[in-house]
Amino acid sequence: MTVPAPGLPARVRIHEVGARDGLQNEKTAVPTEVKAEFVRRLAASGLTTIEATSFVHPKWVPQLADAEQLFPLLADVDAALPVLVPNERGLDRALALGATRIAVFGSATETFASRNLNRTVAESLTMFEPVVARARQGGAHVRGYLSMCFGDPWEGAVPVHQVVSVAKALLDLGCDELSLGDTIGVATPGHVQALLSALNEAGVPTDRIGVHFHDTYGQALSNTLAALQHGVTTVDASAGGLGGCPYAKSATGNLATEDLVWMLDGLGIETGVDLAALTATSVWMAEQLGRPSPSRTVRALSHKE
Repeated sequence: MTVPAPGLPARVRIHEVGARDGLQNEKTAVPTEVKAEFVRRLAASGLTTIEATSFVHPKWVPQLADAEQLFPLLADVDAALPVLVPNERGLDRALALGATRIAVFGSATETFASRNLNRTVAESLTMFEPVVARARQGGAHVRGYLSMCFGDPWEGAVPVHQVVSVAKALLDLGCDELSLGDTIGVATPGHVQALLSALNEAGVPTDRIGVHFHDTYGQALSNTLAALQHGVTTVDASAGGLGGCPYAKSATGNLATEDLVWMLDGLGIETGVDLAALTATSVWMAEQLGRPSPSRTVRALSHKE
């Protein structure tokens, strides 16, 4: 039953991360053709932005070592296909295959920057500067991920002003959009709205912000609703609730795309996504991985069938 609520956007763009962030933590190698079929099925369900892979060194994320083999298989997919690049070498690999949407991945905290990038926050921004500049010069769209925006497993609560400072630095490099990551899932709605307000006060417009919530404490949907109430219209989610973070043990699954679509459909917010087709895709992917989907909506709808 569709019952709209006041003060919410008419349409939300879902930035699907299942094929990259969702699969990167899998211990057993997923065949390249299965990944390609996953992306094709996600696109067929109506998702228009599907993060395809990461051009990171295979030593660090072995599951995505097949980026060069996978990306050409997606040439016929009717969707935007962003790819993550850690540095200029990764950018070279991505551009050589015709990638037109690039993402860099920064941290709001020093400890995570050190563990994930082996650099300080300032050094990571210096590393990203030529990556963003060259990508933009080549006509690519650039997204800046900012992790640990609400809490860090080593440093605890992350001050809002600290997040705002790094977020502005990423945008100043030339990123087209910014994705705020609740990497370990500790955010609550008031904290979300406080950070968004602080970013606005610092001159960052809401239309350049996306949100990326993890469901560690069951808060991902409530945090998303808080962001929507603030005017955010880009939400990251992972089909079937797949994923975590290989560098933060307490980071559990991403917000499940199906759970998000169920809520948005109920609110009358357009996404262009066919929930039945998306659910079938996640059931299929769960079969490939040999375990049930953690998404509550996938479980409810597939059980009904």
